[in-house]
Amino acid sequence: QIKEPFFVPAPDHQYHQLIMKLAFALALTATMASAFAPNALPATVRQSTSLSAVAIAQIKELREATGAGMMDCKKVLIEFDGDVEAAADELRKKGLAKADKKASRIAAEGKIAMASADGKTVLVEVNCETDFVAKDDSFTNFASKAAGAAAAMDGDDIEALMASSVDGGSLEDARAALVSKIGENIQVRRVAARGSSDTTTGAYVHMQRIGVLVEIEGGTPELCTDVAMHVAAMNPAYATKEDVPAADVEKERAFLTEQVADSGKPEEIIAKMVEGRLNKFLSENCLVSQQYVKTNDRTVGKLLEENGAKMIGFTRIAVGEGIEKKEDDFAAEVAAMAAGN
Repeated sequence: QIKEPFFVPAPDHQYHQLIMKLAFALALTATMASAFAPNALPATVRQSTSLSAVAIAQIKELREATGAGMMDCKKVLIEFDGDVEAAADELRKKGLAKADKKASRIAAEGKIAMASADGKTVLVEVNCETDFVAKDDSFTNFASKAAGAAAAMDGDDIEALMASSVDGGSLEDARAALVSKIGENIQVRRVAARGSSDTTTGAYVHMQRIGVLVEIEGGTPELCTDVAMHVAAMNPAYATKEDVPAADVEKERAFLTEQVADSGKPEEIIAKMVEGRLNKFLSENCLVSQQYVKTNDRTVGKLLEENGAKMIGFTRIAVGEGIEKKEDDFAAEVAAMAAGN
C-alpha cells in the first residue's frame, strides 16, 4: 500500500500568488514605519529621551548636585533630554514648593552651632523635626554655615541672617535646598551673641543641644569656656546679685517672710532669718556665688578673681526650649485607621 506524502507541493500559480502577497505586506509595513518614525515629527514637537538614553553618570551628577532621589532624577532628566542644569533647576523649583509645605510642621529637635569673629562669639540654634536628621552631615554643615554667617554680621536679626550670602546664594536658599534634600522642616530659630574687641568671650556646646556664651573682663577664652561648662551643668538664673531684678528679690523676700511668720520669734529675729535665707537663695542662683562644679573647692567668682577677670554676663540656650512638641497618640492612630478615617 502506497501512502500519500505528508507535504503535497502546491501548483506553480499558487506559489506565485503567495509570494506577491508577502511582498505587498512587507512594503506596507515599511511605509507605516517610515510614516511614524521620529524624523517625521514636526519641528515643534519635542522628542522624548528614553530612560536608557539617560546616562548613569548624569543621574549621579544630578543627585550629587541636588540630593534628590534617584527616580526623581531619572524622570526629570528624561523630561529635559539629559540636560543636567535644566533638570537641577526643575528639581529646585519642586523642592522649594515642598519646603513651603513642610514649614508648618513642628521642628523641636536640632543642634546649637558656634562661631567666632572679631572678638565676638555667637551661638545659632537650628531646628529640625527628628534627632536622626540633627546628626546628618548635611544638616551639621548647614548649621555651621549659619553660625559663620551670624558671626560675620552685626546684630542678631534672623531675617538679616537668612539674607546673608552663603556659597553664591542666600542662607535661605541653602535652607530651602536642604529641606528638599532631607524632607523635614528646617528652621534657623535664634542667634545669641556676646563680646567685643574690649572683652573676652568663650563658649561651650554640650552634646550639640546646650550652648553657653560667657563674657568677662580680662582673663582668657579658655577661662570663659571653663565657666561656660559650669553654666551648662548648673543652669544659674543670674550672673551676679546685681543682675537680679528688684521685683524678684522682693517676691522671694515676701515668700520667705510668710514661711516664718508663725514661728513666734521676735520681728528682728524673723528679719535676720529672712535675710539669711534670701542670701542663700541668691548664692544658689547667681553664677559667681556658686561652687565651681569642676573642682568644688572655690566659687566661680573666686576662680575669676584668681585669674584677673571679672564677670560681665552669660547666655544659655537649649535646643527646642519653649517649643511645644507634638505628642503622638499611637493607639488613637491605629483606631482611626481601623475605622477607615
